[in-house]
Amino acid sequence: MPPIETSAPEQDSALYHRQGFGRPLGLVGKVGLLIVDFVNGFADPQQFGGGNIPPAIARTTTLLATARKLGWPVAHTRIVFADDGADANIFSEKVPSMLGLTEHNPASAIVPELTPAPGEYVVRKTVPSAFAGTPLASWYATQGVQTVVVAGCVTSGCVRASVLDAMQLGFRPVVISDCVGDRAIGPHEANLFDMSQKCGDVIMLDALLEQLSTPTQAAR
Repeated sequence: MPPIETSAPEQDSALYHRQGFGRPLGLVGKVGLLIVDFVNGFADPQQFGGGNIPPAIARTTTLLATARKLGWPVAHTRIVFADDGADANIFSEKVPSMLGLTEHNPASAIVPELTPAPGEYVVRKTVPSAFAGTPLASWYATQGVQTVVVAGCVTSGCVRASVLDAMQLGFRPVVISDCVGDRAIGPHEANLFDMSQKCGDVIMLDALLEQLSTPTQAAR
């Protein structure tokens, strides 16, 4: 896979390369898609959004359509706390406004353009990672998934936590850089660089689509 262009200083990239970081993983075996927290509240800069999240959502519509066409298992995540806050935790203590993301709050609903289709798994969570305390890893394993393509927000928070857990659980994470977004660009770029060095691959959507068009990958 071609590496992502990052804003990291050239000397930093060279140092990581010299120390053996950043080896590409590639698309191996069956691929699944994970769309992290693209919900109304994170699309709205007046709530939890801002930065480059809206264009990342727009790009993810193409990624989701491709995944459906190829028959990939697709999972979406939402942050959903109990109406009475009974499941409040350290995450909500740090960010108390998260407790407002309850089951029927429109802010917690997945954005209309990425509405889950029948058979797609919607994961409800109360911490950043899509895998922590949820059946997602078992669901992917049951589907035979080895590589998890990741979109969503925010890059420095729930996306990063999910990518790290995916790697630790034995999945190959591939982060689509223009399909993830953050409310601030500095953390977005820094975390893309760090994930590309330590956790998984980071590539643009066009590079993924080009790879998927090759006969070898299409036959998987």
